[in-house]
Amino acid sequence: MGSSSYRVCVCFTRKFKVAEVQPPSDVKEAFKEYAGGGTHMNAEQLRRFLVEVQGETEATLAQAEAVLQQILQKRHHITKLTRHALTVDDFFHFLFSVDLNPPIRYKVHHDMTAPLSHYFIFTGHNSYLTGNQLTSDCSDVPIIKALKKGVRVIELDIWPNSSKDDVHVLHGRTVTTPVELIRCLRSIKEHAFSASPYPVVITLEDHLPADLQAKVAQMLTETFGEILFCPESESLKEFPSPEDLKYRVIISTKPPKEYLEAKRLADKQNSQKERDSDDDGWGKEPSSTEAAADEEDDDKIDNGGSDRNQDDEDDDDSDDKPHQAPVYKSLIAIHAGKPKGGLVEALRVEPDKVRRLSLSEQALEKAAESHGMDVVRFTQKNILRVYPKGMRVTSSNYKPLLSWMHGAQMVAFNMQGYGRSLWLMQGMFKANGGCGYVRKPDFLMKIGPNGQVFYPKEKQPVKTTLKVKVYMGDGWHLDFKQTHFDMYSPPDFYTRVGIAGVPADVVMKKTKKKEDNWTPIWEEEFTFPLTVPELALLRIEVHEYDMSEKDDFAGQTCLPVSELKPGIHAIPLCDHKGEKYNSVRLLMRFEFVEC
Repeated sequence: MGSSSYRVCVCFTRKFKVAEVQPPSDVKEAFKEYAGGGTHMNAEQLRRFLVEVQGETEATLAQAEAVLQQILQKRHHITKLTRHALTVDDFFHFLFSVDLNPPIRYKVHHDMTAPLSHYFIFTGHNSYLTGNQLTSDCSDVPIIKALKKGVRVIELDIWPNSSKDDVHVLHGRTVTTPVELIRCLRSIKEHAFSASPYPVVITLEDHLPADLQAKVAQMLTETFGEILFCPESESLKEFPSPEDLKYRVIISTKPPKEYLEAKRLADKQNSQKERDSDDDGWGKEPSSTEAAADEEDDDKIDNGGSDRNQDDEDDDDSDDKPHQAPVYKSLIAIHAGKPKGGLVEALRVEPDKVRRLSLSEQALEKAAESHGMDVVRFTQKNILRVYPKGMRVTSSNYKPLLSWMHGAQMVAFNMQGYGRSLWLMQGMFKANGGCGYVRKPDFLMKIGPNGQVFYPKEKQPVKTTLKVKVYMGDGWHLDFKQTHFDMYSPPDFYTRVGIAGVPADVVMKKTKKKEDNWTPIWEEEFTFPLTVPELALLRIEVHEYDMSEKDDFAGQTCLPVSELKPGIHAIPLCDHKGEKYNSVRLLMRFEFVEC
C-alpha cells in the first residue's frame, strides 16, 4: 500500500492512500468453486473454468497448462519451476490480463469462401489525406497507417499533374498538396498484407485522359505484377471470395472515359461548413432532409428519378469508344457506374453482371427511407459503397449502422476523422480476427419464397439479452501523469456502457462515479435486450467527472456483441484515435440470456 500527494496551495499538501487492488467477490467465488474449496487451482481445474465459464469450449488441458505456466513465470520467476498451481491472486492476475484473457477471439473464424458481396469490408475514404478535406497534405503515410490497421479498401483520386505528363493523387478542386500516384502504389504494395492476408481493393476516382490512363495501367502492372487480380471476362457474373483473392490487389473504378470536365466543387462546401460536433452520445446527426446537391463523389446518381444524368450513364455499355484505354479497362475487376434514371434503376439487380454503386450518406438515407428492401436486395449480389457528404470538410464521419443494416459492404470512412463514429467502425472490424472482412449476418442474405428480404425498418422481437457487469478499472496511474485529470486530487472515474445497433437496441447507461481513486471499483451490472445482436456493438467509455468543466476523456472501446466471450474478461481501452493504451483496462463480465 502506498500514497500519492497533491499540492493544494503553497503550504498545504493532501495525501491519498493508494490501496492494493483486491479481487472482486465474483472472482473469489469462481476460484473457490473451481479450486474445489482449496487454496490452489491446478491446470485441469483451470481448464474446466475456461470451458464452463469463459466460453472456451475447445480448451484443452495442454492449453490450460500453458496459460498456468505463463502466469507463474510472470508473477513468480523463482518459484515457477516448483509450483504447478495458481493462488487466488494468480487467478485474479490472469483474469485481469489483456494478453491472456481478452474479451473476443483474435483469429479469423468466419467462412471466407463466399463472394465479396457477402462481407462488410473495412473501407477508407480519401485515404491519402493527412487532415481536412480542403487544405491538408496528400501523402502515402495515412495509406500505410490504414493498411496497418486492417483497412482493406483504399481510395485514390487521380489527376494529371500540371504538365499533363504524370499522375498525381489529390482531392480535386481544393488546395490539398498532391502526392505522386506511383509512391502511393508502391506503399500499398509494401504494406498491403501487413495486417491481413485478404485482398486489398483500390478504388480509383479517375479524372484522366486516355494517355494517362494507359500510364496508370503500366504503373499498376509493373508495381503489383502477379498479385494484381485481372478478371478473365469483361464483367463478372459473381464476385470471387476473399479466400480466392488472398494476397491479391483488386482495382475498382468506372470504365475509362475522356478526362472528366471539371465538376462544381460545391462552393457550398466552403460557405456551409458544418460544425462537426461530437459532444453528445453520437456526434452531429445527418439530416434526412438535407439536399444531396453538394455530393462530391463521381458516382453520385440522381435520386429524384429524372434523367438529367443521362450523359453520365454507366460506361459498361460503351465498350468500343475510341478514347478508352483497353489495357487499363482490362485491369478493372469491380466495375463502378452510374445507370440512367433514378434510384430504382440504380438498384436494379442484373442476372449476369455484378457491379459497384456509390451513394452519399444523404442519398443512402433517402434510399433507405423509400426503397429499403431494394437496397438490401441489391447488396446481396452487388457492392454498395457509402461515402461521407461533401460538407464534412473537417474529415468527420457519419453513423455507419444504417448502411450496415441495409447490407452496404463498403462504408467509407475518413480514418483521420477521430470521434465516436470512427470508434464504431473500428469496433466492427475487430470482428473475425481484425482481418478487414466480416461476414454479413445470414438474415441480410436470405430471400423468401416471394422474393422477400430483410426489412430494416421492421422492429424485431428480442432475440437475446446481454448482461454486462463492470467490476473495476486500472492502469491510468501508469499511462497518465498524476495531475492529468485533476491538479489537486486523484480522478473521479465513471464508465458509460451501451449498445450501438438497430434503433430498437440503441441505449447508453453509466455507473456512479468513484471519487479520488486511480483504481475505481464500481461492481455495477447492466442489462441490454437485443433484437438484432448480429449488428450490435458494445460501447464502453470511461470519463473523469469534472464539476466545473467538461468531463475528461479517459478511454474507450467498441466490441462486436457477436464476438464477445462469456465470463470475466480484461477489456483494453483505447485513446480517442483508437490506439490502445499500454496499461488502462477494465475488468468486466458478460452473460447472454437467450429468449
